[in-house]
Amino acid sequence: MYLRQVQAHLPTKWGEFHIYAYAEAHADLQPHLALVHIGTELTNVVPVRIHSECLTGDLFGSNRCDCGEQFEESMKIISQNGGIMIYLRQEGRGIGLINKLEAYNLQDEGLDTIEANVHLGFSPDDRDFDIAIEILRDLNVQSIDLITNNPDKIAAIDRSDIHFGKRIPIVIPSKSENELYLEVKRQMMGHLL
Repeated sequence: MYLRQVQAHLPTKWGEFHIYAYAEAHADLQPHLALVHIGTELTNVVPVRIHSECLTGDLFGSNRCDCGEQFEESMKIISQNGGIMIYLRQEGRGIGLINKLEAYNLQDEGLDTIEANVHLGFSPDDRDFDIAIEILRDLNVQSIDLITNNPDKIAAIDRSDIHFGKRIPIVIPSKSENELYLEVKRQMMGHLL
């Protein structure tokens, strides 16, 4: 069970937020985070993005994926409408950064993202979105509009006691470096692109 460990004020380029850290123990070095835009009415339907960490995309601007651009677009939506960014520390669809980089090497040899994960001994997607449900419950959020293209995130909300209002799509144009990646997400993982 993930518990709120600390909260703080966080001014950003997208506006003012309260940031909450969730972990199983206070000393956990990789806590999950929730950024709640100040002024968000948590008793109303709340726009929410459940975003899994992607260091290469979020921080370094990798063109191999669309993660960083999805994060940026979601933060713009949240800054304009209020809302919550839930940042889950599940790098590489849950396989961790080192394994993700190993998967990059396998992709460079011709495997797609799913094949690379399976070759390394993982499932195509090892993420746990129930953590986001725990965070929403802690924040007393009862109804959300989900900023996503991922049907697995919608299914996680549908299985919970959090009311799912609607999906807010994120439209990111593809690049030559990520066309195959996005096609695999669309065809094999059912992403709504």
